[in-house]
Amino acid sequence: MESTQRTGPLAGLKVVEMAGIGPVPLAGLMLAEMGAKVLRVERLRSGRPFLNIPEAFDLDRHGRDTLKIDLKHADGVTLVRGLAAGADIVIEGYRPGVMERLGLGPEVLCADNAGLVYGRMTGFGQDGPLAERAGHDLTYLALSGVLHAIGPRDGKPLPPLNLVADYGGGTMFLIAGVLAALVARARTGKGQVVDAAMIDGASMLAAPFFAFMAAGIWQDKRGANLLDSGCPFYDTYETADDKHVAVACLEPQFFAEFARLLPLEERLAKAQYDTARWQEMRAAIAARLKCEPRDHWASLFADTDACVAPVLSLAEAPAHPHNRARATHVETGGLTRPGPAPRFARTPSAPLGPSAARPTAAILGDFGIEETRAETLVDAGILGV
Repeated sequence: MESTQRTGPLAGLKVVEMAGIGPVPLAGLMLAEMGAKVLRVERLRSGRPFLNIPEAFDLDRHGRDTLKIDLKHADGVTLVRGLAAGADIVIEGYRPGVMERLGLGPEVLCADNAGLVYGRMTGFGQDGPLAERAGHDLTYLALSGVLHAIGPRDGKPLPPLNLVADYGGGTMFLIAGVLAALVARARTGKGQVVDAAMIDGASMLAAPFFAFMAAGIWQDKRGANLLDSGCPFYDTYETADDKHVAVACLEPQFFAEFARLLPLEERLAKAQYDTARWQEMRAAIAARLKCEPRDHWASLFADTDACVAPVLSLAEAPAHPHNRARATHVETGGLTRPGPAPRFARTPSAPLGPSAARPTAAILGDFGIEETRAETLVDAGILGV
């Protein structure tokens, strides 16, 4: 797992990832697959993991070396300071104040290493009345306004897995902030702290809808708008085999193609944006699509711009011809998973599996720490792998 073997655009960069769950480990995986050398620091006695996943499938640990360090011992804290001093980036997902109480806050680590980019990932941010409160993806979505907008007109708000706040508003904004700080460091030589909060990121993802509301073209209620299942040509429909297709023909030319092939009777086909006809149009589309199985419709619309797609399960998606052609999914050690994204023309990323065991001294040596130091800490029970 040497940095010279990495081909991604971040090859040569060193990252210390303070172990956690959710957004930070995904960020660690993505940075590693972009070429960075990522070292995951776990607490020496952290107890049973929240999710006990076999190593071959545990993407929270793939692509990085791991050290277990006693963070309650002064020598363990000193070791992490040494690692951060030899790193370009530190990422952590503890509640505000935890790293400071450990003696590893940004004031300390950035004083040791003026070029350090210190990425902080929390739910509510480093300040504000809820900063120290617990929460999860659904909590942050609820308070951002986003959750209110997701779900059917006559139903309750629906959790969109934990994709929007945890990984969209969390991981992606943490990575964007860290990489932006690296660009600034290249100009100034100085690192900085990146305060990435899931509630901020989820809110930012909703920026277009705040604009739509201000312009008077979006209602602040579920299932009443163009993109939230409010219109009949942007929704999912059940098929004869109790599966579903997604219909997304917003533009008139795409809707015309959809209406021709379905077929939809002419008076409805010519009334795409006549909202008075939408209820009748929805019923007609639903009745027609219910007549045939999902894959019939997938085949019928496959070579068209009608914007109709089969709703595939997670297990089905890797076998779709387009996904296969682009190698959108890859297999690492028996695990089928999405491949690295985005893609780079000159410095391609590479999917990474579980890291081979490396000598502790070699791992620390990557960050400029002497071999004898490793032996002393292992013997003292402060450092493990």
